[in-house]
Amino acid sequence: MKRNLGPQTYVYPMPVLILGTYDQDGNPDAMNAAWGGTYDTNMVTVSLSKHQTTENLEANGCFTMAFGTKSTLKACDYVGIVSAKNEKDKIAKSGLTPSKAPHINAPVFEEFPLTLECQVVSFQEGTLIGRILNVIVDDKVLTDGKIDPAKMEAIVYEPATHHYLLAAEVVGQAFKDGLALK
Repeated sequence: MKRNLGPQTYVYPMPVLILGTYDQDGNPDAMNAAWGGTYDTNMVTVSLSKHQTTENLEANGCFTMAFGTKSTLKACDYVGIVSAKNEKDKIAKSGLTPSKAPHINAPVFEEFPLTLECQVVSFQEGTLIGRILNVIVDDKVLTDGKIDPAKMEAIVYEPATHHYLLAAEVVGQAFKDGLALK
């Protein structure tokens, strides 16, 4: 039996995206934004309501996008529930270590093994679209030069129960397994 739940934002899974920006005084900020993903080739999108991060985006025109991991779970959750407007020591309390991104004016947080450097293409009606200018990856999550999901231990957000889940188990091969049905 199937059941109707009505309109819900149940997109499975939602990536745990950490947006990094600098405020007008050059202070690093991070926010957890689960409502985002790929927009087009070399482009990302995120749905954002008004936050300190949105002010920073409008002022600087760039951001980093890191992916939450099992080892960064508490920091990821913290930067999603605490605003830099209310907590001036937000980054220090999170335990994240910021440094300037190599290609844009935004912070990279050393604890995240995968970070995208992005330039704002547009930000209208709460929809952020960014162009990926560079990808920074830690060697420790690579196998044969490719990102290894088991080593990365990325987490995803499950919207119905508000749980974080580990997204590392390989269960198939894209663009291959379906060929058996041809």
